[in-house]
Amino acid sequence: MVRLLKYLNGTRKKSLILRVDSLNVLKWYVDVSIAVHPDFKSHTGGILTMGHGALESMSRKQKLNTRNTRESELVGADDMSVLIFWTKLFLEELGYAIEKNILKQDNKAAILLETNERRSAGKRNRALNVRYFFLTEQNERDNVTVEYCSTDEMIADFMTKLLQGSKFREFRKAILGED
Repeated sequence: MVRLLKYLNGTRKKSLILRVDSLNVLKWYVDVSIAVHPDFKSHTGGILTMGHGALESMSRKQKLNTRNTRESELVGADDMSVLIFWTKLFLEELGYAIEKNILKQDNKAAILLETNERRSAGKRNRALNVRYFFLTEQNERDNVTVEYCSTDEMIADFMTKLLQGSKFREFRKAILGED
């Protein structure tokens, strides 16, 4: 608790700076830490940016247990899909034409499941609930584009992992919109 209070005291002059590169492109970073809670449930984190700074962020425990990272990433993307599509619809209702709604993830196996549905699923994925293939349908309708993002650039790690040192400072700067 003392370390937290010292950190808060040392960063009280930091502020969130938002800059928009394009009003037509939403970039969502979604990542998961698998089985980190005492009941072995995973943790999902997500960040929305339109340039510099986090317009929206989320960090929460998943509601179900998963067997591997691929499943956890799929559940995490589904958890974030409510915000992803609500934000797109909200901005379109305000009169902004959203050209790209990009979901960035660092797990290639999960990306294949989200874009190819059952064609990328093997025998071990039979137990996956069909509702987690909602993103496949949205991808086919061009409501979202799923892209790979390397782990070194995955700023959603800030919401799911215990970062230290330079990686913590780098992601904090990205979230706050600092140069």
